[in-house]
Amino acid sequence: MAAHLAVSVSTDAPEQAERPLLTYCDDATGERTELTASGLGDWAARTAGLLRDGCGLGPGSRVAVLLPPHWRTAAVLLGAWSVGMAVSFRPRATAGLSVLEPGGDRPYDAVFVTPQRLDDWLEDVPEGVHRYLVGTGPGPLADVPVGWLDWSAEVLRHTEAPPDYAAVHPAAPATPDGTSYGAWGRLAREIADRLDLRPGDRLLVDAAEHEQPVKWLLAPLAAGASVVICANLDPATLPTRTATERTTHTL
Repeated sequence: MAAHLAVSVSTDAPEQAERPLLTYCDDATGERTELTASGLGDWAARTAGLLRDGCGLGPGSRVAVLLPPHWRTAAVLLGAWSVGMAVSFRPRATAGLSVLEPGGDRPYDAVFVTPQRLDDWLEDVPEGVHRYLVGTGPGPLADVPVGWLDWSAEVLRHTEAPPDYAAVHPAAPATPDGTSYGAWGRLAREIADRLDLRPGDRLLVDAAEHEQPVKWLLAPLAAGASVVICANLDPATLPTRTATERTTHTL
């Protein structure tokens, strides 16, 4: 699966480890964060360590993710998948992959949500045992409600956990509905083929228009391409953004 490959790229392909893999830009704030394969792999591995060693979770555990396209979202997703966890998404928040079960009575083992989407979590997601707020701006969160933890602070307390290659096999469930890692990997490759993505390509993504992780994260990674996520994208700046980021494709 693309997630499996992305987490291991910094160790399995050292010559590619320092190439830009994921860039996050926000036209409203001017923020620009660029991560190499090695850098994203480190954040994903620390997230895996938080989940595995800090929370005692692993294969068979369920994670609810209510996050927009962002480099931190990529780290959370890749970290959870790398230790064999099943990930769900709320459709109108982060559409794609699996649907959260409104009104379900089985708690999720961990929940990741932005402060802006906290009300969505309270409305639709069953109680989570481990609850993390994930900020989408620079720096730590200014205010964290009781019962929640700041992912960006907590993840740094944990050592990196290597991918569990035995757990991330094609038949293992990547989502709580039973869809396998192999099935999502095939879908990611199909989307990459439709976009004509090739190794070395650079995909520009409008975060407001494409929230499905299989499109903005897994498909380019499956093709060996890098990603530029643009939040609050001003259409007037698109030609300039395309030129400065040297993107080859637009989603």
